[in-house]
This record gives sequence, structure tokens and C-alpha cells, in this order.
Amino acid sequence: MFSRQVISGALRSNASRGIISRAGAALPSARSYATPASSVDSKPPVAVYGLDGTYASALVGLFALLSYSYRSPTPMAANGSPRQSSPKLTIPQYTAAAKTSALDSASKALATLSDVFKKDPKLAVILTAPSLSPGDKSQIIQELQRHTGGQDKGDIVKNFLQTLAEHNRLSLLEGVCEKFGTLMGASRGEVDLTVISAAKLDDKTLKRLETAVGKSEYSQGKKLKVITKVNPDIKGGLIVEIGDRTIDLSVSSKISKMNKLLTDTL
Repeated sequence: MFSRQVISGALRSNASRGIISRAGAALPSARSYATPASSVDSKPPVAVYGLDGTYASALVGLFALLSYSYRSPTPMAANGSPRQSSPKLTIPQYTAAAKTSALDSASKALATLSDVFKKDPKLAVILTAPSLSPGDKSQIIQELQRHTGGQDKGDIVKNFLQTLAEHNRLSLLEGVCEKFGTLMGASRGEVDLTVISAAKLDDKTLKRLETAVGKSEYSQGKKLKVITKVNPDIKGGLIVEIGDRTIDLSVSSKISKMNKLLTDTL
């Protein structure tokens, strides 16, 4: 398991405790992920919430700004000098940034990290440990990079991970990966179909559910991106989330309604 590699690697990392500080030259540019320029309206194609959603939106917004800077000539004043301006990014420009190779590689790297979290739930617990030293965090970042392989072109994800580590935000990484994927899917015209069940569903059942929802008005004619989650607390049945809509068909929900009905009646 990946979490075992992280733990054993962290124990051997005392000699590398200065890695993050030595990477400081790369961090100033990375810090802009959390605070994009206020003069630019880099509005994402879909809203994501929470602090992890803020980081995910800012990361994609950075690529939108880079795309804008490469596509838009600098306006010139009458004397030939560059004129100061405050460009406003539209959603089409934001979406165009999703087609750049750098963003595509970053998206693949974060999708890979998201799969790591799904395969090894203990990793999320490790990243929340308050006792992680700078050396431990460096070792964790190195292990995460091994999983992304050569997908991280330009070390964008590496610098982003170092920024999270510097600000004690590595615990947000799982949520950032998930919401970054949501933003990328929206930019491609996809809509998330999240299916929550008490136990893992087989592929046949998921396919039938995807087909049924795809034919309904909820899909809005868009391609569905199926995301599965297991939550034993719902007892049975399903909770289906599509876009900003939730259809609760869980046993736990029915029990709660029945208890409320009995309470109100008695």
C-alpha cells in the first residue's frame, strides 16, 4: 500500500528536511494559485465549494491566465509603450485553457493522485497528521510524484504540492483532486453523476443507471461522468447526485422519514 511507503519513507527522511526550503525559488509562482490577481475575472464553468474547491479553482484559473497571456497581444499606448489594462476572462477563454497541453498533463497527474486516494484510504489519514515535519512532507511529495510519473509537465503539480505542504494544507489534496476533476469535466461539457451506495455496485447496475439518467432531463443532454462512492451509513438503496440536484433513495432516508411521521403522529 502507498501509505506504508509514505510511512517508511518518512522515517528515512531526516536527512532531507531542507528540501522544501531549498525549493523556495519555485514557490513564489506557486503561491499565486491560492490568490489569483483580483484584476482578472477567471470565472470557472461550474461552482465548487470549500477550501479545497478554492484551491482547485485557483489552479485552473492560473492556466486560464497563462492561456490569456499567450493569446492576447499587449495593448499599446500612443507613444508605443505598453498600456496598463485589466483583462476580463470569459468562460469560453477559461474553457480554452482546459485544452492546453500543460493543463491536460496536470489534469492527468491529479486524476492519478485521486486514484491513489481511492486505492489507499489510509493516505488521507496520514496527510492530516499534525506531527508531519518538513522532511516528512518532502518524502510524501516525492512518493506522490513517483505515482504521477512523467505526467507533470513543467512541475506544475510538484510546485502546487509544495505550496500545500508549506501552508499545512496537504490534508486538502484529496478534495482538490476531486474538484479539479469536476472543473475539467465541466470545461469538456461533462456533468458529474455521483452514485452513493451502501456497498460497491457492479458495472452492469452502474451502466443501467447511467443510461436511465442520461435519457432523463437531469442530464441536460450532456455526457455523464460517473463517480461512485461507498457509504455503509445509508443502510441500503442509493443516493444519486447530478449537477446540483440530489435524489435520495437510501434506506436511511426512508427510516428517518418514517420516524418523523411516527413522531408527528404520536
